[in-house]
This record gives sequence, structure tokens and C-alpha cells, in this order.
Amino acid sequence: MVNSDDIRFFLILASEPTLAAGARRLDISPSAVTQRLRLIEQRLGLRLVTRSGRSLVLTDEGKLLAERGPPIVDDIDELVSDMQARRSNITGHLRVLAPPGFGRRYVAPLVASFGEGNPGIRVDLELSDKLGRHLDRRWDIAIHIGHLTDIGLTMRKLAPNRRILCAAPSYLAEHGAPETPGDLAGHRCLALRENEEDATLWRFSSSAGAISVRVTPFLATNDGEIVRRWALDGRGIIVRSEWDVADDIVSGRLVPLLEDYAIANADVVVLVGPAASRAGRTQAFLDYLAQAMSPPPWRGLNS
Repeated sequence: MVNSDDIRFFLILASEPTLAAGARRLDISPSAVTQRLRLIEQRLGLRLVTRSGRSLVLTDEGKLLAERGPPIVDDIDELVSDMQARRSNITGHLRVLAPPGFGRRYVAPLVASFGEGNPGIRVDLELSDKLGRHLDRRWDIAIHIGHLTDIGLTMRKLAPNRRILCAAPSYLAEHGAPETPGDLAGHRCLALRENEEDATLWRFSSSAGAISVRVTPFLATNDGEIVRRWALDGRGIIVRSEWDVADDIVSGRLVPLLEDYAIANADVVVLVGPAASRAGRTQAFLDYLAQAMSPPPWRGLNS
């Protein structure tokens, strides 16, 4: 079949009185013009021109292509121009999925400011901590916190995020501070059930090796803001993401515990849907996120 370049070639040739004139306008040799014209005719299975002396005479099929070809080429040019404009001006529909707590505090303001800076774009933000349930949903960018098994999508680290064992000074004044992970069995622990993880198995590591502690929660919830509030009220010990409690620790409202024992990081990652990875708006928002998270805003609180 012929392509748009073949149609452009023929339209130029058809607008000239002779083959030689067409060759001069195309800046190629007459033999190259003849060869390409024959190739186009072979692909179509019909003749487009006949030669009468030195003149080019269009056949009925050639006249049809000369008549209907220009709007086809114009439509293609307009389509390419629109697509290039979309890439440079950032237009279209962008769908973002993010965890509720992190989404409210960090992603929602960025989505709003990105939309204001790119009036040609429309952004939908959905908050959910059940990424696995949304793999068949239509989204362009998904933000996730913590370990994620390979799900066959493009993934990149957006920001580092430690997990911290901590409690309020009022709780520590009444119950004391644990000195080893094993001491947690005698403390009021508050569990956060999210991302379908085992919320009562707390894992630590140190120079002596890995330690796992099964805690019996005094209180448990699936809402990160609630478990943080319980801890601030002095109701128990929590394991919480750095992004959520960094300001509380800097202000002294929460105190980090067992600092000689590390808890596995829960880095912030971003996933890109396969169809969205080529869109200019997707890449622009990824760049916007990366700039906003470098350095992570929760690590600039004590500077």
C-alpha cells in the first residue's frame, strides 16, 4: 500500500506539466522520479499517469488521487501538529492513583499546582492503598509506598522513606522505653493494617542479625492518621513511615525508639501504565513529581 509520503510525491508530480519539471521541483533525477512512480503504481495495481509527448497526463485514477489526496495529507499534517502541541503544551486527561494519607499530604497539592500550571490538562486523583485491586483499572501513574512484587509495569523510586518505631513522651513517662525488640511484648503496641501486610509481625535488623517480634496490638486500624493520632495521645508505640512522623519527631511530639535496630525501608515508588508511558503529559508529571521529591520534603524539616 502507499503511504502519506507517496501521496505527497504524486501530488507534487501531478502539479507539474512534465516529468522533468517534477524532478526539478523534487530535486531528484528524472530516472528516480520514474522509478518511484512505477513503484507506487505497482503497489496500487493501476496506472496514475500516461505520457503524451513530453507532457504528463493523469489517468482517471490519477485525477482521483490528485483530487482527494490534498485533504488526506492536510489531515495528517494537522494530526502530527496536534500531537506535537500536546507534548510541548501538556494537554489531555491524566489519571493518578495514590495512597490516602500520602496522597492527601503530598500528592494532592502537587496535582493541583500541576493542573494550574498546565490549563490544557485534566487530572483525576484517586486515593487508595489497594494497588493490587486497581491493576485492571485505567490509570496513568500510580504511587505506592513499600515493597512491591514485580507486576510487569515500569517502576522507579521516587523518594527514600524510612520506617520508624516511636512513641509519645507521655507514653514513655508512664511505661518506659523498650531496650530491645523483645521488650515490645510487654508494651502497648498500635498496629496499622494496610497494603494487606502482616501488621503484627514487626521485623528489625542489627549487627547481630535479623529479629522478628510478634506483637499483640492494644489498638489496630487501617487508617494511618488514626494510628498516628493514637500515638500522639500517648496510647502506645507505633511503626510509621518517616514521611508521616518526621515533623512530630523534630518537634518532640514523638520520640524514636530502638535506634540501634533498623526496620526495612518503605520507599516511595511510582508506576507508569504501559499506554501512558509515551504520553507527554505523563512524563511531564513524572518530572514534576521527581523535582518536588528531591530532596524529600520530610527530610528538610530540621534544616
